Parts: sequence; C-alpha cells; structure tokens
Amino acid sequence: MSTQNYEVLFLERGVADVRTCEMPSAGPGELLIRALVSLISPGTERAFLLGLANTPDRYPQKTGYSHIGEVVEVGAGVEGWAVGDRVASRANHRLFASMPVSNCNRIPTGLTNERAAFFRLTSIAMQGVRKARIELGEPVAVIGCGPVGLLAAQLARLNGGLPVVSIDKDARRLAFAQDFDLDAALPADDDLKEALRVHCSGDDPALVIDATGHPEAIPAAFDLARSGGRVLLLASTRGDTEAVNFYRDVHIKGLTVIGAHESTRPRLDSAPGWWTHQADENTALRLLAGGRLVVDPITTHRIAWHNAAAAYEMLARWEPGMMGTLLDWQDS
Repeated sequence: MSTQNYEVLFLERGVADVRTCEMPSAGPGELLIRALVSLISPGTERAFLLGLANTPDRYPQKTGYSHIGEVVEVGAGVEGWAVGDRVASRANHRLFASMPVSNCNRIPTGLTNERAAFFRLTSIAMQGVRKARIELGEPVAVIGCGPVGLLAAQLARLNGGLPVVSIDKDARRLAFAQDFDLDAALPADDDLKEALRVHCSGDDPALVIDATGHPEAIPAAFDLARSGGRVLLLASTRGDTEAVNFYRDVHIKGLTVIGAHESTRPRLDSAPGWWTHQADENTALRLLAGGRLVVDPITTHRIAWHNAAAAYEMLARWEPGMMGTLLDWQDS
C-alpha cells in the first residue's frame, strides 16, 4: 500500500489543486478507505470554490463528499467489514480517508464505481423529495436540469408525480433532460406557464422544486405553483431574493414553502419524510444498482486525480455541459 496521501484543496478563491496530506489510520469504529473514484458536486463545490453567498469564503478548504473506495484497514470494534470491501462514504476528495462506520455504506454487487459515486447527490435530492410528500398523480415541475435537478425529477416520478416536467433556460441542460424518461423538458421562456398548463391538464403544478440555487428562481417558482401548492427549495440559494410580494406570491395563494437543506436530517433515527444520511444513502445505492435511477447520461467528465485543478478551472467558468465529473484515483 502506498505510504503517500493526497487530497484536493481550495487554496484560495477560485484556485484548487492537489496537495500531500497526512496518512490516516483506522481508529476504533472506523474504516481506512483507499479511493477508487470521487464525484465533484458541481453546484456546492463551485459555490465554495468561488466564495459565493452563503458559503464560509475561508481558505484553504477541504472539499468533496462523494467518495467511492475499498477498505484497506478495519478498526477495532468494527464488525461486518473486511479488507477489500467496496464502500461509499462522505469522505473528501482524497486518496486515503478514515471514516466512522456510521458514515459508510456497502456498495451493492454489480453496481459500478462510477454509478455508485452518485449516491450522495441522489441522497441530497431524495431528502428534499421526501419532505415534499408527493401524492400519486400530482403534477411536479423541477426548475434546473443540473445533476441534482435531474435526480430529483426521476425521484419525483418514482414517487408518483404525474407529469414530471424539467425546466431550464439553457438549451444544453435541457438536452440532458431529454435523455431521461420524463414527461417534458421545457425552456424557461415567456411561454413557460402556458406550456406547463398544457402538460398539467390545464392546471398549474402542485409542486415546484427549485434545483438551481439562483435567487431569481424563487419568485418564478412561486408564480408557477398552483394555489394551495408547494414550493421546495432544494438547492442552496446563493444570494438574496428580491421582488417577492409575500401577500401576492405566497400568502393569498396558500403556498407551503419547504426548506430542504440536507443538514436538517435526524442524526440517529429515521421518521416518515425525515430519513438519516445513512438510510437515504443506502436507498440511493440500491436504486442505482436496480436501474431505477439513471446517471450515465449525466456522467460527462472523467479526470485523473492529479489533474483535479483543471476540473475546477472548468467548474469555475461554469460550463453548462459539465455535469457529473468523476476524479479517478485508481492509477495512484
């Protein structure tokens, strides 16, 4: 086993690179994991890289939380794990990581490492969709065709949303949505509201999910939702939302606004609509293994770990065609 360890760091605003770091060991209740692949979370990691609103804007920063690896050491008191087991964890982008077993999930047999790497983004989308309590036959509109938005749209469909419509202002992002078995992919233009009503049998959506994090998407979501409907704020909004008249946009329409930051999860025990990290992550892996969620069309970039700086340069420029970006650690 290599005795050298590496990790991706945000060194300063807009600058990311790979640096050597301390080699960990497996303490009691922990696994020592060697990376195979890790997935960049484009929205969150870009925001933290650039110091956008509602981020710490402090450097250097560790980054990443979608880590697929294999066990190389089992800590004292750990049962049911062995060296060589594949594991999905919330470790940062690093070659070797020690993680508590409570933050680890076993990867199902037959699920590829690349598909498994989407377990965290799936879990993030899933906890929001759970909170929305979709009923069979409810029309759902998802604003934003990034990875989390497209995962949320698929999960809304699995939960009985009908129709499920994806919305984006970028034609390249809409093209990704068309690769999924959704009911429609619509441009965010002046005709959007009428186009949605056509797909929703003359009504407005019962649920509108914002998966963009753009402040201007919030009033748009309020406008699109039907009276008595729900608006789910799935993405972390980066900035202040202006031009909202809460009487007109929320109060008189009887809207329910749901904040869905994943940090609101329960720590120990799942409850209806409120599942723990590990429970959702395990479910995500099983959905991916069973083919009920599709991620291949949004796996757009595969980059060797030592070229991570180039990946983050692209991310900082905001390339709409950059969706699921995997860092490959297997040649280290």
